[in-house]
Amino acid sequence: MNKLDARFIPMIGYAEGWDLQKSYVKQIDMEERSDTLLLLQHPPTYTIGSQRNPEHLLLNETELKEQGIDLFEIDRGGDITYHGPGQLVGYPLIYLDAAGLDLHGYLRKLEQVIIDWLADYGIIGGRKSEYTGVWVGDLKIAAIGVKFNKCRRRRGFVTNHGFALNLKAGIASEGFTGIIPCGIDTYGVTSFADLTGQEMTLHQAASELLPHFCRTFGYPLTPLVEDHT
Repeated sequence: MNKLDARFIPMIGYAEGWDLQKSYVKQIDMEERSDTLLLLQHPPTYTIGSQRNPEHLLLNETELKEQGIDLFEIDRGGDITYHGPGQLVGYPLIYLDAAGLDLHGYLRKLEQVIIDWLADYGIIGGRKSEYTGVWVGDLKIAAIGVKFNKCRRRRGFVTNHGFALNLKAGIASEGFTGIIPCGIDTYGVTSFADLTGQEMTLHQAASELLPHFCRTFGYPLTPLVEDHT
């Protein structure tokens, strides 16, 4: 079994977190670092993926500044999404061997990690065949967008970007109102607290999600290390 380095970062700016991902991807490619799972939180941020649909951003530059929301065009797949306080963001930075490579299977595994964690609380999470992510009925609780970086030294890819799991009550009425999330205007957004009435700290969610991630991806159970990078 490959070793997994799991790190919890309570808060990190998006640009800093993106730079950290890119640095770790290079180290993993060079076999200088083990596979890594970053579990963290960002300040209010919109990210636009490779689909590039600017009309799905409903705020102008002045409004973004007034609301204190950063905007980044990034290299993951997908459309526009929101990151902010009360949302657990997970960045798996892991090597996928070219032998038996199944990129769609990787996305389904990410979804399964969150579905299994929701089931611990009696929440029935699921998929919609036309969309990536995790849904509870017609409400999305977790968005997923990834990038597969072709390795230079090995045959395969190193993943980055990942998932964003909504925890905080009312998060749908905060940053999500300024966008058409993932370009989907027919369904809404929800959170763990909205569904259960329970508050969930970021660290608790990260600690509980980690064993599901290890089991689904075949890693031995590993401790969650708090990192104040």
